[in-house]
Amino acid sequence: MHGVETGRTRLVQFKTEAGERKVAVVGADGETLLPIQGFSTVHELALRSMETGTALEALVASLPREAAIDYDTVLIAGRVLPPLDHPEPARFLITGTGLTHTGSATARNRMHMDTHGPDAIESDSMKIYRMGLDGGKPGEGAIGIQPEWFFKGVGTCVVPTGAPLDLPGFALAGAEEAEIVGLYIVDEAGQPRRIGFTLGNDFSDHITEGKNYLYLAHSKLRECSLGPELLLGELPQEVSGNVRIIRDGEVVWDEPFLSGESHMSHSIGNLEHYHFRYPMFRRPGDLHAYFFGADAMSYASNVKTEVNDEFEIVSPTFGKPLRNRMVAGPEEKLFTVTPL
Repeated sequence: MHGVETGRTRLVQFKTEAGERKVAVVGADGETLLPIQGFSTVHELALRSMETGTALEALVASLPREAAIDYDTVLIAGRVLPPLDHPEPARFLITGTGLTHTGSATARNRMHMDTHGPDAIESDSMKIYRMGLDGGKPGEGAIGIQPEWFFKGVGTCVVPTGAPLDLPGFALAGAEEAEIVGLYIVDEAGQPRRIGFTLGNDFSDHITEGKNYLYLAHSKLRECSLGPELLLGELPQEVSGNVRIIRDGEVVWDEPFLSGESHMSHSIGNLEHYHFRYPMFRRPGDLHAYFFGADAMSYASNVKTEVNDEFEIVSPTFGKPLRNRMVAGPEEKLFTVTPL
């Protein structure tokens, strides 16, 4: 069971053998799924929670459940879905922040030194990380320092555990970033409401990013993966886990990671403020997935990933691992715009 933590409510979205959508509570043993009667998606549960004024975790606890099914059977069959999605994928915004953990700041700074030499002045990456250490946790009722921010895509770029991650033909590289992700819905009054947390792989192109910091935006416009489980309630102060690369059935890189606020330079609340302060991100009915930054990355260990490598991210806090294989996407072609 990968040392799964018990006593926390976790949800999984999946399809039955007949193709019917279901949302289920993960059983106490971590090995069974208990489908919730009357609901087929987390989105539906979130809407009901807002309509009734009932906390989501309490709502889930009150709902009747169907007979338990075997979790691994659903996983092996490739029927697990991302832990959150929207009927209109363009209304699911995928964004994130970096330089919130020592590992990511060190890796970015190494890119700078490789490009400009060891005697170069302190990089902007290390500066913004130190700014977070100084002012990223301002305390209740206060606004802290602004973090880095990036746009990843919309709901169409999200894949579930077990699905491939496409390496675009124009990419210079592709590698994992194991992160915790906050999941949100905006209510009718324009108030962001946190649904819960999940594991995410912020699949990125670090060679493109390393050529110039201004290419960071390009390096992030890739697919990503979320799941398989959605944790309800508050995030523990410390979340531990491992991130691995598996090649031809063998582990070629394995490193522990530490996250949660006790290992971050920003509080979750400060990151959320700087995302949702923009009115465009408070549009009623929209969903958001917000990556909180990585602690351990293979590229920082000088590991060169290859097509068909499998990325595995596992944490006892989040149950089953998030696994995805990198596959070669289509070759780049010239895109032209046609006048009307």
